[in-house]
This record gives sequence, C-alpha cells and structure tokens, in this order.
Amino acid sequence: MDFLVDNKIVLEIKSKSILEKKDYYQLKKYLETKKLKLGLLVNFRDKYLKPKRVLNSNNL
Repeated sequence: MDFLVDNKIVLEIKSKSILEKKDYYQLKKYLETKKLKLGLLVNFRDKYLKPKRVLNSNNL
C-alpha cells in the first residue's frame, strides 16, 4: 500500500508499461484487509494519467 488518504482511500502507485490483473487484485486485497470501500490505481508510465477506481464490493 503506497498511501492511505484520510483513512478512507487507498492510493496505489505503479510505473509499468501496462497494468495487469494482479495489480488490481493487490489493491482489492488491501481494501479487504483494511475494510475500506475505495482505492485508486495510478500508473505513471502511461502517456496520460488515468486513475482507475477500484471498489471493494464486500464493504459497500
């Protein structure tokens, strides 16, 4: 886990040519462990910054 914002949102930072399923799975596990609803997955290697929202459906 890279950042926890206001004890509500997990911010996961990557620098990869392409995000993989395991990156989403990793963030989902962080959300489940911390019992949080929302995470953001941000890849800084893309040409454009496009944060991806990941929801923990177990905690809605």
